[in-house]
Amino acid sequence: MAESRLFPRRRALLRNPLLAALLAGSALVSSPPAVLAQDGAEGEFLGTILLDPMHSRARDPDGNAADRGTSQYVADAELDRARMGNLRDLFAGIASVSVGGAIPVAQKIFVNGVDMLNLAVSVDGVSQNNRIFHHVSANAFDPGLMKFVRVDAGAAPADAGPHAMAGAVVMETVDAADILDEGQTFGGNARLSYGDNGSTFGRSATLAGRHGGFEWLAYLKSMTGEDYKTGAGTVIKGSAADLQTALLKLAYETPDGHRFELSGQRMDDDALRPYRANFISDGRPFPLRRYETERTSWALSYENTQGSGFWDPRVTIGRSAVAIGVDQPLDPTLGVSRGETSTVSARVENRFHLGGTDTITTGVDFYDRESTYRDNTNPGVSERAKNVGLFAQARLDPSEALSVSFGLRYDRQDFTGTSGWEGSFSGLSGNASVAWNVTEDLRLRAGASSVFGGLTIEDNFIFNPAWNYGAMKSSRSTNYTLGFDYETGVLRLDGELFLTRLDDVRLASFRVNGVGDAESRGFNLGLGYGWEGGYLRASYSHSKIKVNGVGSDSYAALDLGAPLGGVFSVEAQHTPEGSDFTWGGAIRGAASYDEINAGANQGLAGYAVLDLFTEYASPQVEGLTIRAEVNNVFDKEYADRATYGADYSSVTPFYEPGRTLSIVAALKF
Repeated sequence: MAESRLFPRRRALLRNPLLAALLAGSALVSSPPAVLAQDGAEGEFLGTILLDPMHSRARDPDGNAADRGTSQYVADAELDRARMGNLRDLFAGIASVSVGGAIPVAQKIFVNGVDMLNLAVSVDGVSQNNRIFHHVSANAFDPGLMKFVRVDAGAAPADAGPHAMAGAVVMETVDAADILDEGQTFGGNARLSYGDNGSTFGRSATLAGRHGGFEWLAYLKSMTGEDYKTGAGTVIKGSAADLQTALLKLAYETPDGHRFELSGQRMDDDALRPYRANFISDGRPFPLRRYETERTSWALSYENTQGSGFWDPRVTIGRSAVAIGVDQPLDPTLGVSRGETSTVSARVENRFHLGGTDTITTGVDFYDRESTYRDNTNPGVSERAKNVGLFAQARLDPSEALSVSFGLRYDRQDFTGTSGWEGSFSGLSGNASVAWNVTEDLRLRAGASSVFGGLTIEDNFIFNPAWNYGAMKSSRSTNYTLGFDYETGVLRLDGELFLTRLDDVRLASFRVNGVGDAESRGFNLGLGYGWEGGYLRASYSHSKIKVNGVGSDSYAALDLGAPLGGVFSVEAQHTPEGSDFTWGGAIRGAASYDEINAGANQGLAGYAVLDLFTEYASPQVEGLTIRAEVNNVFDKEYADRATYGADYSSVTPFYEPGRTLSIVAALKF
């Protein structure tokens, strides 16, 4: 069992009073199965599921490392809650991670106020950070696939991969072992969901099996519905759910730990959406138009699950792609505008175990990324970037009170522009993090990094064959964090100051191919409190984004960040002793943001939204859980703070759904 986040040498996980209380309340060891805590992720429905993110951190082999000081982990309860939802549901409990846009095709993710396009994003080790049409999301993922999600904000380690300008996001999809019980050779789970606002009907099924060293897993999900209403009773045209997802995994592991795994996934969303999918209107009478989006990813990996000493290798190769077709009803000569971005990536690394918890990870990674736009009048225009990187990251515990992590990487990038221009860029990246246990209860931590970013591929819907690349520079970021963790009894507090600077980053514009600077600074606060049978998680994040030295509106910060101000989240759940029911809820919102920057002409109103739920684990039907929810209880009309355009009086932002009653039935077999 992994050790405590704060005191890796002194306190084992089950000796942690907070987690011990939670596990006791969930009857992890001795109570009837109906109220057992979930030990794992997808599919292991054993009743109460842990809301404490420490349980997820414990599954991270480097969860106690100094470079994980600012990392945020999605808790098992948050993963389970979001399986029939979307990315906003997945990250709703983490205030420093904001998701704007009320429908999956338009949802954009911001970490400490920085657009996730500036982070290294991976799923099962395969690079996923693909820029595409600015009115849709480049990073749409199905939460139902995930068993583990971690966000590293700020100073990311060298083994996070290239372009970790403001951190990294790491996701892992479910395996057969997450579905099957010990000794079980075939099993699965099924879910049905219904939400009355928009008549959204969801269904998903996962099947898994294993024989000898072979494993397989298949997953299908479909979400369909009608347009929903806002809290003001307005029907949002083009908001209907229409999403299909599939995942297939095959694996083989030898008795001595050599594991080979092949996986492929696909997401499709094909429906009428607002003319610009990330907001409702800007005062012009644009109709709905069809957005046909497709996201695919495959991965092939090898690792030694019993690796130790100086031989603990991992090899991953894969490809991710995002394709979008958009009708052009105002200019029929264009037909359908099509953009596609694809990335082939590979990574070879080895971890040297020096003794105890001390390790050094070294390796080489590569990507080949190409983005293309075409329509009836344009046979195709593209940009392409190839990058090779060498890296090393050390994670050491010199004493019981001190943990350090430091790393270095070198990247060389070859870039081809829309005009055929070719250029090469190279640079070093370095990072260092330190954590010091001042007392048994208090830990102080700090981190810094300087990251080479190269030249990023631009939004393919604004590609201009006439761009001049002569003045383009390789981008670079600097990150600083200073924080603390305090843990005593059933209470845990944490907080940090952060500063991220992005220098010479590309600024989105069809007319001018130029660069600029951006900065996000602010602070995060977190609280965890456990009691017998329950847990509370709360967080507050405040960030301010600047572009070229001045406060920015949401348009000037496009693809760089968003003006967020203060964002907060409070979640709680409780399972009464001996009960088959779990009760809980959440309050999510944002403080008013009165600062008007650049081209904006209004501030952002504050809001707070209440969600409530109850979950029943049937003692009569093994593996059956039923969850009933009321979201947006007071039927408020609001747009999530990270949603584009709310700082312009001329723009109608994409409002979130009003009061929604939903039910989710899940059966494990």
